[in-house]
Amino acid sequence: MNRNEALEFLKKNLKNKNLIKHSLAVEAVMKRLAKHFGEDEGKWALAGLLHDIDYDFTKDDPQKHSLMGAEMLEKAGLPEDVVYAVKVHNEVHGLPRNSRMDKALYSTDPLTGLITAAALIRPEKSLFAVDVNSLMKRYKEKSFARGANREIIAACSELGLSLEEFMTLGLEAMQGIADELGLA
Repeated sequence: MNRNEALEFLKKNLKNKNLIKHSLAVEAVMKRLAKHFGEDEGKWALAGLLHDIDYDFTKDDPQKHSLMGAEMLEKAGLPEDVVYAVKVHNEVHGLPRNSRMDKALYSTDPLTGLITAAALIRPEKSLFAVDVNSLMKRYKEKSFARGANREIIAACSELGLSLEEFMTLGLEAMQGIADELGLA
């Protein structure tokens, strides 16, 4: 499945425009992380783009989220490692994160929410108004972007990245698609 086919597949199954933007953000960060680690950028990007493909069907049942998505991706013929990364990104299942891709997707998912929230509170509503220092401060504020699970973001250490390195790569990736995200 190429990127255009994956995006059409996503849009066919996910109707919420903000969740589509979230998926694009996760895709961008995953691609950047793959480049950083010398991994397969196409595969990592696909995992990021499609990680929430089942959300319209499972939003009220976290026990099914990611399991249904993995099943959908398997039926669509995506590589086994991409399917598994999508399956294990939902912490509810307690499945082991075995590969770098698994670990990256797990931590990237909430990181994009934190970065987006940091941009939206700025008067400019722009990712370019955000820097890593401000992200680090916001990360420490428990009341800020409550949905962005700090423990899961901190699991970037499983990749051998410090929180600051992880945030830097994530912010750079999202700034690269700021127009698409409506945060330029």
